[in-house]
Amino acid sequence: MAEQAPRERYRAQVREEIKQHARQQIAEAGLPALSLTAIAKQMSMTVPALYRYYRGRDELITALIRDAFRSLADTVRAAADSGADLLALAHVIRDWAKADPQRYFLLYGTPVPGYHAPPDTTAISSEVMEVLLEASAREGEPESTPFQAHLETHREWVGRDTVSTGAARLALAFWTRLHGVLSLELAGHFTGMKFDPGLLIDDELAQLRGHGG
Repeated sequence: MAEQAPRERYRAQVREEIKQHARQQIAEAGLPALSLTAIAKQMSMTVPALYRYYRGRDELITALIRDAFRSLADTVRAAADSGADLLALAHVIRDWAKADPQRYFLLYGTPVPGYHAPPDTTAISSEVMEVLLEASAREGEPESTPFQAHLETHREWVGRDTVSTGAARLALAFWTRLHGVLSLELAGHFTGMKFDPGLLIDDELAQLRGHGG
């Protein structure tokens, strides 16, 4: 066991260095530019040698997605534990996304053709929704809507009986409105319009907090 520890530490270090190069590629040119061959060249490795650390592009993408979801889930949970309400959480998520837009798009952008994330990445991503459900439950019960009535029989994803269907609808509406604005902002679609997307988020979510739908 004593002989294995240094070897495992070295392996972990190399895997992390590979991920760092991958993040840099994605930050500069987006996910389609990710190239294991280019990473191997940067690290003075052969491609077969790199495959000893990641068996292929999909495994490397999975590692990056896990890291990104873990970072977002931990960030959102820490903010909620510090007392952040829904509006504050919106800006926490926006700040996280703006700090590294390509990391955000890795999670919420166009799916990678042919790539299917393993179940554990979905489990990590659900931690974010768990925080939103808790925060929504503290906002008060919204007026019912036709979608809420539909949701009543489609709430298996909520995972708990203590969260009302109204709170689940509020969490979903928060999630879709926030990511709608964020995706457009980070993709540059508001460029030239001269308004503050942060205030647009405030306006959108103020309607939800007033339960206006």
